[in-house]
Amino acid sequence: MWHLLAALLIGIIIGLNIPWTIPAILARYLAVSLLAGVDTSLGGLRASLEGDFDIAIFVTGFLGNTVLAAAFVYIGDVLGIELYLAAVVALGVRIFNNLGRIRRHLLKEWMGDKGTTPAKGEG
Repeated sequence: MWHLLAALLIGIIIGLNIPWTIPAILARYLAVSLLAGVDTSLGGLRASLEGDFDIAIFVTGFLGNTVLAAAFVYIGDVLGIELYLAAVVALGVRIFNNLGRIRRHLLKEWMGDKGTTPAKGEG
C-alpha cells in the first residue's frame, strides 16, 4: 500500500515540475477522464478494503468509465451543449460516496466498531 502512495507522490511531483500545457480544446476531455480514473481507483480501493476486489472488473471499469466520460464530452461538443457536466456530477457523486465508504471502513477497523454507532436512545 505504501508503495502505491509513494509512486503517486513521485508522479505528482514529476508532473508539477514538467513545463507543459494542455491545449484548451482537450482540457475538458482530460478533466472528465481524470475524474473517471479517480472514481474507478477509489472504487477499487473500496472494493479491496471490503475484500471484494476483482482485477477484471477494475480494468474494464477504468477503461469503460474513461471512454464513456470522454464520449459525453465529445457528444456534447458535437451537439453544442455542456453535456460533460452530467459526467462531472455523476462522477463527483460516486467519488464522494466511495470516499465516505472508505472512511467508514477505516474508522470501523481502527476503532474496533466502538464509537461508530450511536448509543442506545441516541439518534
